[in-house]
Amino acid sequence: MPRSAASALLIIDMINAFDFEGAGRLLPRALRAARAIVALKARMAAARRPVIYVNDNFGRWRSNFHETLQHCLASPGREVARLLRPGRDDYFVLKPKHSGFQFTSLDVLLGHLGVRTLILTGVAAEFCVLFSAHDAYMRDYRLFVPRDCVASETAADERYALAHMKDVTKADVRPSRAIRVRASYRRGSRGAAAPRD
Repeated sequence: MPRSAASALLIIDMINAFDFEGAGRLLPRALRAARAIVALKARMAAARRPVIYVNDNFGRWRSNFHETLQHCLASPGREVARLLRPGRDDYFVLKPKHSGFQFTSLDVLLGHLGVRTLILTGVAAEFCVLFSAHDAYMRDYRLFVPRDCVASETAADERYALAHMKDVTKADVRPSRAIRVRASYRRGSRGAAAPRD
């Protein structure tokens, strides 16, 4: 992969109250994924790569991401929200539907940042991550979906989603530690993600 191809980390729906039906099964798995995402996010930040939170607005059409975060920090999902609390330089996109691209500014933001490779993480693997991967693939983004950085209510759902994204969207589903995060020092470039050799 060319070193000039810029990459970004997308954290999908991890700032979440986890107070819905089935959340009791999802939350422990999301917490496991959150720990892996934290380590990957730190490497991306050190390489000065964009980190973008793509989050549901939970049907609150007057909400903003800061309000969503505060709500989640006082909810059953507080440990995940605490681990993944956004940094000052992170970006935020609130989405009204499953895909991070549908009816949002995500594609415009990625174009502005010069991003061509996406690392998708978050919940649920078989819903919002999967639909975001489909829309990213149709827009010709190169995709990584590290298998330790996504979660579903069941292991079977995770396996299904990862196999589907690997086959249909050509996503690289290696674990996050196998993704080499390279810093780029060329003016205007944010670097590239690539598998470890």
